Amino acid sequence: MQNQAPESPIQRIVLIVSDGTGITAETFSHAVLSQFQSVSFQQMRIPFIDTLEKAAEVAERIDRYTQERGQPPIVFSTLVDQQILARVRQSSGIFLDLFGTFVAPIEEALGVKSSHSVGRTHMGVTSEQYRNRIEAINFTLGHDDGQFVRELSQADVILVGVSRCGKTPTSLYLAMQYAIKAANYPLIPEDFERNTLPATLLPWRHKLFGLSINPERLSEVRNERRPNSVYASLEQCRHEVAEAERMMRREGISWHSTTTKSIEEISTTVMQAMKLGSTTY
Repeated sequence: MQNQAPESPIQRIVLIVSDGTGITAETFSHAVLSQFQSVSFQQMRIPFIDTLEKAAEVAERIDRYTQERGQPPIVFSTLVDQQILARVRQSSGIFLDLFGTFVAPIEEALGVKSSHSVGRTHMGVTSEQYRNRIEAINFTLGHDDGQFVRELSQADVILVGVSRCGKTPTSLYLAMQYAIKAANYPLIPEDFERNTLPATLLPWRHKLFGLSINPERLSEVRNERRPNSVYASLEQCRHEVAEAERMMRREGISWHSTTTKSIEEISTTVMQAMKLGSTTY
């Protein structure tokens, strides 16, 4: 009997339609669609749909996809203007209105009508929250990889761990998404030889959170940067990871493995452990 070829995954077009950037709807769609691992989704973001003319073009695009593929696209929307929303909904897409789904129950619970203002998610470029975010990003960029050690007193958290374990992307995500001033500092072989934390970090022990990683994965990551080097060798990676984890345990530093975690998951873990991220609107 001949082996049967594996079935091709189901494929579906997904459109993210918004009167703003569409980032909010895109983030939500990723979370929802990740539950359907047997389906291959082709996602496209269509931002700044803020006129009836643009809405008509989107509706035509949706109908064209339906005709070409024989299946209607899945449409995630954060459109606020009711006329624009109604025009897009005249199309053949499977429509998921995120604002309509959540705003109406909240209006009923609060006894207050929402403003139905376009672009409210990203308004307030002069607001305190926006300024805090910009300050956090600048701080984090300036305190990446231990390159600037002054003003660590201003840090909300200082991530420590071996080189290439995920400190920089986690720091930037915390700054950009939550206005958290996140510095990061590498633990290097010289620190392990001294058997102590870098002196720069000792006054801020209460702000430290450690990141670790599986040595095999670390070797893969380092080989992409410095192929066939001692730095990237599995033996070196095993040594550094073991020493870093030993140091963090000895110093009483909470730590988390990044090996199989997304930046969002790592950041959430850091925020919970360090009690960060409360936001008021």
